Amino acid sequence: MPSILHSAVSFTGTSASDLLRSSSNGVSGIPLKSQGRVQLYTRRRNFGVTAKLRKVKKHEYPWPEDPDPNVKGGILSHLSHFKPLKEKPKPVTLDFEKPLVQLEKKISDVRKMANETGLDFSDQIISLEKKYQQALKDLYTHLTPIQRVNIARHPNRPTFLDHVFNITDKFVELHGDRAGYDDPAIVTGLGIIGDRRIMFIGHQKGRNTKENIQRNFGMPTPHGYRKALRMMYYADHHGFPIVTFIDTPGAFADLKSEELGQGEAIAHNLRSMFGLKVPIVSIVIGEGGSGGALAIGCANKLLMLENAVFYVASPEACAAILWKTAKASPKAAEKLKITGTELCKLQIADGIIPEPLGGAHADPSWTSQQIKVAINEAMDELEKIKERSTEELLRHRMLKFRKIGGFQEGIAIDPKRKVNMKRKEAPIQAKISEQRLKDEIEKLRQQILKAKESSTRPSELALNEMIEKLNKEIDRDFSEAAKAMGLKDRIEMLHQEISKANSQDKLMHPGLMDKIEKLKAEFNQGLPSAPNYSSMKYKLDMLNELSKAKSHSEKNNKAASLKQEINSKFKEVMDRPDIKEKIDVLTAEVQRSGVSKFDDLDEGLKENILKIKKEIELVGVDILMSMGLEVEVVQAKAREFSERTTFPKFKDRLQNLNKEVYKKIEDVVNSSDLKNMIEVLKLETAKAGKTPNTESRRKIEALEQQIKQRLSEALSSTELKEKHEELGAEISEALKSSGGLDGSLKPENATEDISKYDEPRVEVNLGANRS
Repeated sequence: MPSILHSAVSFTGTSASDLLRSSSNGVSGIPLKSQGRVQLYTRRRNFGVTAKLRKVKKHEYPWPEDPDPNVKGGILSHLSHFKPLKEKPKPVTLDFEKPLVQLEKKISDVRKMANETGLDFSDQIISLEKKYQQALKDLYTHLTPIQRVNIARHPNRPTFLDHVFNITDKFVELHGDRAGYDDPAIVTGLGIIGDRRIMFIGHQKGRNTKENIQRNFGMPTPHGYRKALRMMYYADHHGFPIVTFIDTPGAFADLKSEELGQGEAIAHNLRSMFGLKVPIVSIVIGEGGSGGALAIGCANKLLMLENAVFYVASPEACAAILWKTAKASPKAAEKLKITGTELCKLQIADGIIPEPLGGAHADPSWTSQQIKVAINEAMDELEKIKERSTEELLRHRMLKFRKIGGFQEGIAIDPKRKVNMKRKEAPIQAKISEQRLKDEIEKLRQQILKAKESSTRPSELALNEMIEKLNKEIDRDFSEAAKAMGLKDRIEMLHQEISKANSQDKLMHPGLMDKIEKLKAEFNQGLPSAPNYSSMKYKLDMLNELSKAKSHSEKNNKAASLKQEINSKFKEVMDRPDIKEKIDVLTAEVQRSGVSKFDDLDEGLKENILKIKKEIELVGVDILMSMGLEVEVVQAKAREFSERTTFPKFKDRLQNLNKEVYKKIEDVVNSSDLKNMIEVLKLETAKAGKTPNTESRRKIEALEQQIKQRLSEALSSTELKEKHEELGAEISEALKSSGGLDGSLKPENATEDISKYDEPRVEVNLGANRS
């Protein structure tokens, strides 16, 4: 090892640091790069330097003089560890591609037979090839979501660096996060497309098992995201646009990654990407999983290859969570909406880059050129925005994420997709044909008629079902009529206003009530011109008829049950020991007297009979009143005389006066002010329910009082009052002139005893207990 001594050189006035500088700065010295071990020593006051040089291999930096001509992308690509595979990857057949493999085997067998026999099978080969191409086209134009997931995960699918070397003129890879790590799962570098210099950042998967292990199957650690962030800051500083390639199942979620801040690294990238002042384009070339994909995907434009997928959770993980088995992944893939077409509808993705039939691995070069075209188009658009204003570019990126999401209603669902959809709690019933509805109604009417003839109860279940069915059909017909008249939007808006008023627990505004009335009048006026008016009218008539039958049946049932209950109560009274004893005593006395008619009995016995009868009636009245019934005790003779004498004279005048009163009430009720008050009372009553609180009760009572006062004022008009008083006076005068109703009335042919007519009777008003 040669040694160089500089004892003859004077170093007076020179510092040691100057001696160690490279000769390139104009100062005599030895470059440190060419030195091995350096020893400094002093001899008296002079310095000496001894350097031992070692033999090293000649560096090929920055590129070799004779690069491999087979390497695409220029000589700078030698700086990357990524090299083209020496062997062609083995073909991998997916499950749904097996029919294509059988056709390929047939074509291969026919060609082999043609070569062996020398016969001409060109027609058969052409026919089979056409059949293969058609089958390939049919298969790849109708792929299911889970099939696209399998294509996105295909082992032979081109990776990030495959595309980069195909689309760039030159590319140099940049390494390291400047914290001591270089994650191979994320690759960064500068490349040139035409006259545009771009910073490329992407997930890198392996092309075989060895590379996948080295690249960690494309799952980055925090070091990878920090390396990507460093390159983004670098590109932002120098004004290079950024293109990111997404192809990862997700961030690497091991214990070490969590300890090193996996979540923080992703979150830092998300926040920082929104502040970069250069255009950013993200392209999903395979699968984009969760935050691991989004950490380099906050771009101005998100593009996807045709068979790429972008999801928050893999279909297998989603199926394991929701259906407790990974076998439900096809269903999960459909529900997640992870394909490019679905994501474009939801405005998450901004465009789809086409792939060749068979997937990107069928023709990687063609796919790369489609990506190149898409990048140039997107960059042209974004650079125009940046030229106008950097703030506009940042706002464009922000709005891209703010507008995510799209919702559509009223679109018919594909019947094939309907099969696997979850049923709604209230499934939409198909519209019943008019003829079928008429047949069902006629059948029900016949059942009701038979029930009347045989004095049996009609089938309540069938009646209720038909009424419910008619209600649904009429609601549907009303909706169709409103749509035909162009009122559907106005009705929906009004419904929203009413719902809002009800949700805020406020009284309905009178103006809203006027809107309802106007829309109702407009709807009723235009209803006869609706195309389905005749069908609707028939259904309404049938509904009214069946509703009356139901009401009549319910009244009969109620009356029968009430009658049974009353009879039961009276039987209990008659079975009381004290009553039974008195009746037995009277019966024995009547039998001893030997008289068969009530009139022939002596006065004392008659008085005892009437006394016990009155006692029983009073007990019966108490029983009826305890059941909530209104009881009226009248004198039969007085009523008969009144009906025979007084009523015919004043019947017409009473009816006319009643009509005037009803007309006046109707006019008052139909006035907007009072009508609004009645509607408000209805709403308050509905809100209060069966157990209203103090405040609700107070509101209801105040409204009732106001309504009663208005009606009383309206009915107290001078004209009505005079007519009422005049008619009352005439009736009173007629009654006085006829002898009055004091029990002393004598009919013209008074041959019968008055006691026969004066026997009291009990009338029970069954409707008195209704609210």
